[in-house]
Amino acid sequence: MSRRRAASPLTTASGRGRRFAVVTARFNADITESLRSACAATLRAGGVTGGNLVEVYVPGTFELPWACQRLARTKKFDAVIALGCVIRGETPHDRYIAQATAQGLMRVSLDTGVPVLFGVLTPLNLRQARARSGRGAGNKGAEVARAALDVAALPGAV
Repeated sequence: MSRRRAASPLTTASGRGRRFAVVTARFNADITESLRSACAATLRAGGVTGGNLVEVYVPGTFELPWACQRLARTKKFDAVIALGCVIRGETPHDRYIAQATAQGLMRVSLDTGVPVLFGVLTPLNLRQARARSGRGAGNKGAEVARAALDVAALPGAV
């Protein structure tokens, strides 16, 4: 009698043969480029090769839902990853942008059936943004890539 071993909840699924789109906001580029780099490296380490990783840039975080929707509607991707950074300012503008973006990305995911992963930082200051986008285990770009690999492997995924 053979027993199947359950995958560890910490194990990230393979991206071999799966397609991913990464949409990165250019605003706060020093932060978002670090997120993008770690995200792409993690996807590649997970088995995503060549043309199975498509990278797109938009001007700012507010444009992420629109671009993700265009990509998700093609049904060519197993998951779409949105990367951005909205740093708190002196006015409530950052909260409007972050909330609209989060709601828009969720709507895209639910409307299209394609997982859209939220890799948007919403730190209080630049120091926090750098801590979440720097080298090492704390980089949220790598973290969202691992989540995308797992979600894309779920039964019934796109």
